[in-house]
Amino acid sequence: MALVLIVDDRSTNRNIFSRLALSIEEGITVKALSRPVEALTWLESNDPDLIVTDYRMPELDGAAFTQHVRNSINGTDVPIIVITAYDDRTFRLRALEAGATDFISSPVDHCEFVTRARNLLKLSRHQRYIKDRAILLEQELRRKERSHEELIRSSQEALAQVIDTIPAMVSATDREGRAIFVNAHYASFADADPTSLLGQKLADVLISNKRDYADKVDQALFEKPRAQVAFEEDLVDQSGTRRMFLTTKTPMRDTSGSVTSILTTSIDITERKQAEAVLRHIAYHDPLTDLPNRRMLHERVQFELTVRKEPFALHLVDLDRFKSVNDAFGHSSGDRLLLQVTSRLIEAATEKNMVARISGDEFIILQSSIDGSHSAEAFAQDVIARLSTPFIIDGHEIVIGCTIGIALCPNDDADAEKLLKFADLAMYRAKAAGRNTFRFYSPEMNATAQPNLILETDLRKAVSREQLVLHYQPQIDLRTGQMVGAEALLRWSKPGVGLVSPAVFLPLAEESGLIVEIGAWVLGEACSQAMVWRERGLPPMRIAVNLSPVQFLRQDLVQLVADTLAKTGLEPDQLELELTESSLLDDIGRTTETLNRLKKLGVKVSVDDFGIGYSSLTYVKNFPVDRLKIDRSFISSLTTNSRDDAIVRAISGLAGSLGVKMIAEGVETPQQLEWLKAIGCHEAQGYLFSRPVPAKDFEDLLKAPGILTI
Repeated sequence: MALVLIVDDRSTNRNIFSRLALSIEEGITVKALSRPVEALTWLESNDPDLIVTDYRMPELDGAAFTQHVRNSINGTDVPIIVITAYDDRTFRLRALEAGATDFISSPVDHCEFVTRARNLLKLSRHQRYIKDRAILLEQELRRKERSHEELIRSSQEALAQVIDTIPAMVSATDREGRAIFVNAHYASFADADPTSLLGQKLADVLISNKRDYADKVDQALFEKPRAQVAFEEDLVDQSGTRRMFLTTKTPMRDTSGSVTSILTTSIDITERKQAEAVLRHIAYHDPLTDLPNRRMLHERVQFELTVRKEPFALHLVDLDRFKSVNDAFGHSSGDRLLLQVTSRLIEAATEKNMVARISGDEFIILQSSIDGSHSAEAFAQDVIARLSTPFIIDGHEIVIGCTIGIALCPNDDADAEKLLKFADLAMYRAKAAGRNTFRFYSPEMNATAQPNLILETDLRKAVSREQLVLHYQPQIDLRTGQMVGAEALLRWSKPGVGLVSPAVFLPLAEESGLIVEIGAWVLGEACSQAMVWRERGLPPMRIAVNLSPVQFLRQDLVQLVADTLAKTGLEPDQLELELTESSLLDDIGRTTETLNRLKKLGVKVSVDDFGIGYSSLTYVKNFPVDRLKIDRSFISSLTTNSRDDAIVRAISGLAGSLGVKMIAEGVETPQQLEWLKAIGCHEAQGYLFSRPVPAKDFEDLLKAPGILTI
């Protein structure tokens, strides 16, 4: 059974610390009090095994309370943990000087609290065990001093044998620091015979990093005795082995009460300290790259702000195409890429700078001691150049690039959280400028940040609350005049607003990664709806679904399509996937492989917005596509712009030569329709036939196809 006393004037903290204390081990009893004075009264009749106290409290602060505890009967050697804010270094020192055993920074890390408390409880039991043995020794020595010398000598030997069994180094020294007693554990660590150490200055036997401090403690206990003094020290034995110890010094008195020697007990805490170091490393470092994490970065920024007080820059580095690589090659390859990125960032930074990883593909570089914005600009350009150089992952050459947002201190602000926020805003502004570049924070960026954040939050809710809907626009065969297909078009039915155009939310969906989830839903919903129409006896027709570049780069796109077809029962040749030119040309080799696999499934592939991007005869010739979809910008100016007429005629001729069908979108007038029919365009869609309509209205069109016959 262990008794833990918690003293904190805030009830919330008392409740949290009480629950944490109860989880340390079975049999824990917790006493929680709000006032230090009340706690001191309670201590007069109770003997706790551990005390946890806040530093900032009314009546008595943590240091004063600790000092009173140490002067009480039941508090001389009980371990005391003081909770302080991370920047209260002066308060921590006062607490330690008053006799505190350990401290924990606030806000409290629960894992750290439980670990430290558990170790101190073990230490408390060990110390009590040793103290009880020491008391027995002192009592026995006093009793034997009144007996015959031979009896004293005999009893000392017997007691020495008892102390030799204690798993701690125990020694007693006189005023000159010479040994009058050492136990077997001490002698073993010093690699010496116990009797050979008697009369020697023990400070010369084992080298301590706290030698001067230990000597001062010994002299102080002789001059002004107190219960005991405890401190941590490193000891090195004769062979050079270094271990960490918790050393406790206690004055030994004769029958008259005079201090005759100092009893020193040292408990090996090396493993505990190593465990604490591991826990601290885990708490402050990224598990994959071993870079500092956001928590450690925050402390470093605070150090720069409060101690160094020199200008510095925060560079938020966001990898431009990491998500696509992760989706295309898998997470293990993505992890290897992140490790290579880490190496390049470390090479770019000097020893004074810090590189931290704060999320999946985001890093922060703290550039210290800058002499102006030009230093930050030069550094950002160097980082961009390094990350633009191709990476080799699993035999593939990969180019990703990065976008950097920069916040300057003190120019932009002198607050850690605000600087991180400003760097983030600058990074998004750089992305909007085209990526693989950088931007400095400017105050006007705040004006656009909040609306985008609100929009992204609402969009995430829209996905989970099923507010997304599909509208369908018919596609007409210009030779027969019959409806042969339908393009599924995404809409957001936002409560209180109505239908939101995809032009508003799709760019944000791609930026945030939501497009992957949304795209999978669109594919499944469109295929399911096509089967619903089929089951109702309506004629089968092709359903066209748009794919974003992010979706197309997914490694599991082919599997997603295969699974969707199997789940819905739609025939593969009734599904057409519309891709933009830019997504097809992002990675020629991989695009060809993906398209071939899709064609093996039996699905159709069309190139959307053809003619406005990277139009290339090479890819039209080599890629297995079924249709070229002429962008509406060309159709709108037909019969009025001879150049657009010529371009559309050329595309029509190209499609005919390669055996690829051509479909025109945005057809709105009979004149446009007649012109397209005259040049041999195969299919068309647009407001002339029907606007995009909900599934129910589109079903009415299917039931009365005559209204669309041309």
